[in-house]
Amino acid sequence: RTRALLQQLPPQDCDERYCPDLAEEERRQLRAFSARRRQEALGQGLACPVPGPCHGCPCKKCGRRLNKGDPGISASRLGDQFWHPSCFSCHFCHQPLVDLIYFQQDGRIYCGRHHAELFRPRCASCDQLIFMEECIEAEGRRWHLEHFCCLECDVPLRGQRYVMKSGQPCCCGCFESLFAEPCQACGGPIGADSEEATHQGLHWHARAACFCCSLCRKPLHGQPLTSRRGRLFCSETCSLGRDASSTASDSSDSAFASAPSPDS
Repeated sequence: RTRALLQQLPPQDCDERYCPDLAEEERRQLRAFSARRRQEALGQGLACPVPGPCHGCPCKKCGRRLNKGDPGISASRLGDQFWHPSCFSCHFCHQPLVDLIYFQQDGRIYCGRHHAELFRPRCASCDQLIFMEECIEAEGRRWHLEHFCCLECDVPLRGQRYVMKSGQPCCCGCFESLFAEPCQACGGPIGADSEEATHQGLHWHARAACFCCSLCRKPLHGQPLTSRRGRLFCSETCSLGRDASSTASDSSDSAFASAPSPDS
């Protein structure tokens, strides 16, 4: 429950003591932002039986009626409205907010986290709101300028090439040494600059020399293919030809080894 509460209402969104690295101007903006939210949007959803005058009123979220004496949730900032307990949840993440702090915006209720993100971007690294004029945006997420670093070696990546790994940026060197998949054909790593082809969970360089038919060496990029025992073929004919030749060889070797010698 504590983890859920910290997720719904991050303390760094409203208290500068949890943001020790902020510059003074950023601290000023955070204080003003937090005070404005408390004054204009903060409330608490309270559980209570639906009173007689509200008998038959619709739930603000689902529209189903609430009868006198039913358990309901009221939100003082949104007038004489009631919700079913299960309906009183964040508009964005749907986490329940019964008896918890909520924030309202345009008639909708939000947890603290997602209400704050309506107005300020959140850094994907430190999880703090961004009050600087500049930030870095990549893959639909945002970072403080100084926090956009390689997840392994912490080298700054602003203006540098990178690869996303598990939602975090990684420099090309760390990616190739730690995360690059080996090519099934040549065995070399498939680096950030290499085009990759995959099939049934296996990986190849997409170049013609690697991603090709195991029998006739026909390039397979953008072509139909079939696989047999982890090898790729351009057609059923090639796959059967390879297997037939290896089977014939195995049979001949076996027959030769078991034939009686002339002396016996």
